[in-house]
Amino acid sequence: MTESSDLRLKRMPLNNGSGSIPALGFGTLIPDAAVTITATRDALDAGFRHFDCAERYGNEREVGEALQAGLAAGIAREDIFVTTKLWNSNHRPERVKPAFEASLERLGLKYLDLYLIHTPFAFQPGDDQDPRDQNGNVIYDEGVTLLDTWRALESLVDHGKCRAIGLSDVGLNELLPIYESARIKPAVVQVEAHPYLPETELLEFCKAKGIVLLAFAPLGHGMRPGLLGDPVISAIAARVGKTPAQVLLAWAVQRGTAVLTTPKTAARARENFDISALPQDALNEISGIQTRQRLNPVVKTGVPGFIPQGG
Repeated sequence: MTESSDLRLKRMPLNNGSGSIPALGFGTLIPDAAVTITATRDALDAGFRHFDCAERYGNEREVGEALQAGLAAGIAREDIFVTTKLWNSNHRPERVKPAFEASLERLGLKYLDLYLIHTPFAFQPGDDQDPRDQNGNVIYDEGVTLLDTWRALESLVDHGKCRAIGLSDVGLNELLPIYESARIKPAVVQVEAHPYLPETELLEFCKAKGIVLLAFAPLGHGMRPGLLGDPVISAIAARVGKTPAQVLLAWAVQRGTAVLTTPKTAARARENFDISALPQDALNEISGIQTRQRLNPVVKTGVPGFIPQGG
């Protein structure tokens, strides 16, 4: 079986020699604790082996519970790729290791495959994940640089509990100075990417440097009207006998990105995992879509646009 014939099994090598990341990943941004457990278990059953978590999502313990059930049922730990992320209020170097170890404990794991800086923005350090002043404005931390935080992540890799490190919600302007200064280069960069926001320049840079670009919101957060209802996508789906979601995920993998999707039901997990290669003319049509739309404003503020308030 060639890699191109089964996108479901595609893995992308990491530039630091610590193995590879499954191209198809399950994102765990799910506000409901019970749904987090069932959806993560269903994703495992459907075949997903890449799980993307975050301190900020508030459900690492539930994801960990589902993963532990999978491991107990016989899935090997080395077959599962687990990511989590350092939140903005923990950017100070002395806060990085405690935050990392707390995530590891909640997930019930001995090591992490990947640890990301969730956004390039540092918030006021402390236990309040969303610090605001009396006018409701985010309180940023001017006393720490992104490179300071990166150096603390490098030391996590040195100590062996973290296999690879990377960045999330960055553009080339934030990535370049880190890449140039880093002793341990970013292995993964996670950003919003889909046909309405292809991030072509960033993708080309990442490919040239051996960095995996990991796309979130590949289905446009399921917003309608949007990508799932786009006439080009719908026509291709009808032509190749796949759903619009399957077409969008296949396009993302075939163009060279890894991708995150968050199916909440067993049927949707099976659908999102069951992708197959699109013909070249279909790929070209999708890449030719001219609509441009960013759905998540997190890259401008550090405040995610799709995390339910209070969640």
